[in-house]
Amino acid sequence: MNPHDAIAHLTPAHWDRANRLLVRKALAEFAHERLLTPERVDGERYAVRSDDGGVEYRFTARVLMLDHWQIDADSITRHRVSDDAELPLDAIDFCIEMRGTLGLSDQILPVYLEEISSTLSGSAYKAAKPQITAAELAKADFQTVETHMTEGHPCFVANNGRLGFGVHEYHAYAPEAASPVRLIWLAAHRDHTTFTSAADIDYARLMREELGEETLARFTRTLTGLGLDPDAYLLLPVHPWQWWNKLSVTFASEVATQRLVLLGPGDDEYLAQQSIRTFFNTSHPEKHYVKTALSVLNMGFMRGLSAAYMEATPAINDWLAQLIAADEVFARTGLTIIRERAAIGYRHRQYEAATDRYSPYRKMLAALWRESPVRDLEPGRRPATMASLLHTDAEGRSFAAALIEQSGLAPEVWLRRYLDAYLVPLLHSFYAYDLAFMPHGENVIMVLDDSGTVERVIFKDIAEEIVVMDPEAELPAEVQRVRAAIPEEERLLSIFTDVFDCFFRFLSAELAGAGVLGEEGFWRTVAECVADYRSSVPHLAEKFERFDIFTEEFALSCLNRLQLRNNQQMVDLSDPSAALQFVGTLRNPIAPFAP
Repeated sequence: MNPHDAIAHLTPAHWDRANRLLVRKALAEFAHERLLTPERVDGERYAVRSDDGGVEYRFTARVLMLDHWQIDADSITRHRVSDDAELPLDAIDFCIEMRGTLGLSDQILPVYLEEISSTLSGSAYKAAKPQITAAELAKADFQTVETHMTEGHPCFVANNGRLGFGVHEYHAYAPEAASPVRLIWLAAHRDHTTFTSAADIDYARLMREELGEETLARFTRTLTGLGLDPDAYLLLPVHPWQWWNKLSVTFASEVATQRLVLLGPGDDEYLAQQSIRTFFNTSHPEKHYVKTALSVLNMGFMRGLSAAYMEATPAINDWLAQLIAADEVFARTGLTIIRERAAIGYRHRQYEAATDRYSPYRKMLAALWRESPVRDLEPGRRPATMASLLHTDAEGRSFAAALIEQSGLAPEVWLRRYLDAYLVPLLHSFYAYDLAFMPHGENVIMVLDDSGTVERVIFKDIAEEIVVMDPEAELPAEVQRVRAAIPEEERLLSIFTDVFDCFFRFLSAELAGAGVLGEEGFWRTVAECVADYRSSVPHLAEKFERFDIFTEEFALSCLNRLQLRNNQQMVDLSDPSAALQFVGTLRNPIAPFAP
């Protein structure tokens, strides 16, 4: 790539806009998490001062339900207090000026600033892309919607760090770049490699379906040409970045001793999804997603995959799929999951001897195959990432509002159909099975009918994200890993935090801001959905009393505080409760509508 073309998006205009939008988000989310306390100047005008009092940010805002700060980006100004001179908005300066308030340590600050810089660069790139309106996107296909998302996680300020990607690699592998990718394949010696699969598939069949006979024959010839026995190896796909930047160097001994053998790229082309390390097969959309290890730091985690962790993945998916298939409530909502049907991991014995099980050195070489969501779609139906409901186009127009308009339904009716498809399965998982998903926008795929109405949803990212919170629940031996000891008072936060605060808070604000549906109408519709579900499961009445979803308030659990404290490893996935940061409470927006 031409060096000038690689940075063509880094213009003064795009950079200024990216900074304005990120400062807006920082002010809004840090105020929501009570790291900042904006001072009301008059009416809807607020001010925030830097740690040393020398710089002041002024802006217009409305404070909505759930302490959501709806800040007008164009109203934000930055001033030197001593002479009131206006200064340019700069998100990196903002973090430095507020480092004490934000609790950024000397160790964390520079890495966080690098993540902020990368997030700004990504925002500038998205602004420089050919623009598509919300109305056009509302009629677009699955991958067009996927690759046109601009925001990333709605809560996290530094949400597109991707530390490790050079600018040329950003163009090659970032989801928004929409560049076709061919995965690199290795042959991994069976003595160091573990393959596990769902009950309905085995290794030989998976490889035939994914690679085809011609490619398999080519890989076999490569091995026999080196004098190696193909039966002594298993085939493993890797992210090209991981091969060039990690495996070819950090795993050099494994390559030199032919425990790993480079076979070359496969034939199929893929697109990176929002989660960066997951790929959708565009050559054959009915084939599996492939999720790969990627030793890039992004939003509080190194995005590796543990060989040991992958081993139980297919069994966990089989167990959950059977649970969902046997339940009448799940069947009524249309919920499905896309199973992670097979997983493979390579164990580097020397790094394992030198590290504990959480080390990123143990997460450099693994992959899994996940079902494609398009394979079983009904005629006239199309999938779209749920993250799109929070998307606004370059003119600030809402994608969700465009879907509602396209549907011809009253906003409350459209919203209720979405809630029946998305929220009811989450409520039922919790109250019937003590089971929680990680149901953020990127982990949920909506199935839309031809009018743009949500008909059902698909949950994904199962084995790494689900948790069974009942310590007494009976689980098969191979599924025990998903059990976690969550204190009773924190369990309903799987709805209050993950759904109400981290998704509905933003969707409600978008619809209200677009003049489509006011806050009261939004939360009343949510409350009606919850109440109707509760009435439909009278046998769970005791559980509803024990975990009252209409309670007046709930704990404010703060995501940015996790990243600001430790942006290398925000949470221990084996003990997700231990790291949570609570600051006071939020008023429950559905409490006023309790039946």
